[in-house]
Amino acid sequence: MKLSDLSPEVLEKVKPVRWDRIIEKHEGPEDWESVLRYYEPEFLEIEGRWVLLPVEKSHHPNITILRSIWSADGNSLTLFLQDTTYEDDPFFSGFMAVCDRLKGEDFFLAILYHEWFVIERAEVFEP
Repeated sequence: MKLSDLSPEVLEKVKPVRWDRIIEKHEGPEDWESVLRYYEPEFLEIEGRWVLLPVEKSHHPNITILRSIWSADGNSLTLFLQDTTYEDDPFFSGFMAVCDRLKGEDFFLAILYHEWFVIERAEVFEP
Protein backbone atom coordinates (compact mmCIF):
# COMPACT_ATOMS: atom_id res chain seq x y z
CA MET A 1 0.00 0.00 0.00
CA LYS A 2 1.19 3.49 -0.80
CA LEU A 3 -0.03 6.81 0.49
CA SER A 4 -0.66 7.82 -3.13
CA ASP A 5 -3.16 4.92 -3.36
CA LEU A 6 -5.49 6.62 -0.90
CA SER A 7 -8.48 8.42 -2.31
CA PRO A 8 -9.00 12.11 -1.55
CA GLU A 9 -11.91 11.08 0.71
CA VAL A 10 -9.70 8.80 2.79
CA LEU A 11 -6.99 11.47 3.03
CA GLU A 12 -9.61 13.87 4.36
CA LYS A 13 -10.35 11.30 7.11
CA VAL A 14 -6.62 11.09 7.96
CA LYS A 15 -5.85 14.83 8.12
CA PRO A 16 -7.81 15.78 11.28
CA VAL A 17 -6.58 12.78 13.31
CA ARG A 18 -4.47 14.07 16.17
CA TRP A 19 -1.31 12.42 17.40
CA ASP A 20 0.90 13.13 20.38
CA ARG A 21 4.65 13.42 20.24
CA ILE A 22 7.74 13.94 22.32
CA ILE A 23 10.64 14.18 19.89
CA GLU A 24 13.83 16.13 20.61
CA LYS A 25 12.10 17.85 23.53
CA HIS A 26 9.30 19.10 21.27
CA GLU A 27 5.98 18.07 22.67
CA GLY A 28 2.40 18.30 21.86
CA PRO A 29 -0.47 17.14 19.87
CA GLU A 30 -0.42 17.68 16.15
CA ASP A 31 -2.71 16.60 13.40
CA TRP A 32 -1.87 14.38 10.48
CA GLU A 33 -2.51 17.22 8.06
CA SER A 34 0.77 18.83 9.17
CA VAL A 35 2.63 15.53 8.66
CA LEU A 36 1.22 15.15 5.17
CA ARG A 37 2.06 18.76 4.35
CA TYR A 38 5.64 18.96 5.66
CA TYR A 39 6.96 15.40 5.45
CA GLU A 40 6.98 12.54 3.01
CA PRO A 41 5.58 9.68 5.08
CA GLU A 42 4.84 6.27 3.61
CA PHE A 43 3.25 3.08 4.84
CA LEU A 44 5.34 0.37 6.47
CA GLU A 45 4.21 -3.23 6.31
CA ILE A 46 4.36 -4.75 9.76
CA GLU A 47 3.33 -8.38 10.15
CA GLY A 48 1.16 -8.18 7.05
CA ARG A 49 -0.63 -4.96 8.04
CA TRP A 50 -0.08 -1.40 6.82
CA VAL A 51 1.03 1.24 9.32
CA LEU A 52 1.62 4.96 8.80
CA LEU A 53 4.12 6.57 11.16
CA PRO A 54 4.98 10.29 11.26
CA VAL A 55 8.43 9.78 9.74
CA GLU A 56 9.91 10.40 6.33
CA LYS A 57 9.92 7.40 4.00
CA SER A 58 13.70 7.89 3.73
CA HIS A 59 13.90 6.58 7.33
CA HIS A 60 12.38 3.21 6.45
CA PRO A 61 15.68 1.41 5.65
CA ASN A 62 16.92 2.49 9.11
CA ILE A 63 13.87 1.32 11.07
CA THR A 64 13.91 -1.97 12.94
CA ILE A 65 10.79 -3.17 14.73
CA LEU A 66 11.88 -4.43 18.15
CA ARG A 67 8.48 -5.38 19.52
CA SER A 68 4.90 -5.24 18.28
CA ILE A 69 1.88 -5.71 20.52
CA TRP A 70 -1.52 -6.07 18.86
CA SER A 71 -4.71 -5.45 20.80
CA ALA A 72 -7.08 -8.37 21.29
CA ASP A 73 -9.60 -6.87 18.85
CA GLY A 74 -6.89 -6.18 16.24
CA ASN A 75 -7.66 -2.46 16.05
CA SER A 76 -4.63 -1.10 17.92
CA LEU A 77 -0.90 -1.67 17.73
CA THR A 78 1.90 -0.69 20.09
CA LEU A 79 5.37 -0.61 18.55
CA PHE A 80 8.83 -0.32 20.01
CA LEU A 81 11.31 0.46 17.27
CA GLN A 82 14.76 1.73 16.46
CA ASP A 83 15.36 4.41 13.85
CA THR A 84 19.08 4.84 13.32
CA THR A 85 18.70 7.59 10.71
CA TYR A 86 20.33 10.19 12.95
CA GLU A 87 21.76 8.20 15.84
CA ASP A 88 23.65 4.91 15.65
CA ASP A 89 23.71 4.36 19.41
CA PRO A 90 20.94 1.81 20.07
CA PHE A 91 20.13 3.42 23.44
CA PHE A 92 19.32 6.80 21.85
CA SER A 93 17.62 5.63 18.65
CA GLY A 94 14.44 4.21 20.16
CA PHE A 95 10.85 5.22 19.60
CA MET A 96 7.48 4.01 20.78
CA ALA A 97 4.34 4.31 18.70
CA VAL A 98 0.70 3.59 19.40
CA CYS A 99 -1.36 3.16 16.26
CA ASP A 100 -5.08 2.73 15.70
CA ARG A 101 -6.93 1.38 12.71
CA LEU A 102 -8.70 4.23 10.96
CA LYS A 103 -12.42 3.48 11.07
CA GLY A 104 -13.58 1.79 7.89
CA GLU A 105 -10.02 1.39 6.55
CA ASP A 106 -7.44 -1.39 6.41
CA PHE A 107 -4.48 0.55 7.77
CA PHE A 108 -3.18 1.86 11.06
CA LEU A 109 -2.30 5.45 11.87
CA ALA A 110 0.04 6.59 14.67
CA ILE A 111 -1.74 8.46 17.45
CA LEU A 112 1.38 8.61 19.65
CA TYR A 113 5.05 8.74 18.65
CA HIS A 114 7.60 9.29 21.41
CA GLU A 115 11.31 8.95 21.86
CA TRP A 116 12.18 5.92 23.95
CA PHE A 117 15.51 4.89 25.39
CA VAL A 118 16.01 1.35 24.14
CA ILE A 119 15.69 -0.88 27.15
CA GLU A 120 16.37 -4.60 26.85
CA ARG A 121 13.47 -6.85 27.69
CA ALA A 122 13.55 -8.12 31.23
CA GLU A 123 14.35 -11.79 31.51
CA VAL A 124 11.42 -13.63 32.98
CA PHE A 125 12.21 -16.53 35.23
CA GLU A 126 9.74 -19.17 36.24
CA PRO A 127 9.60 -19.93 39.98
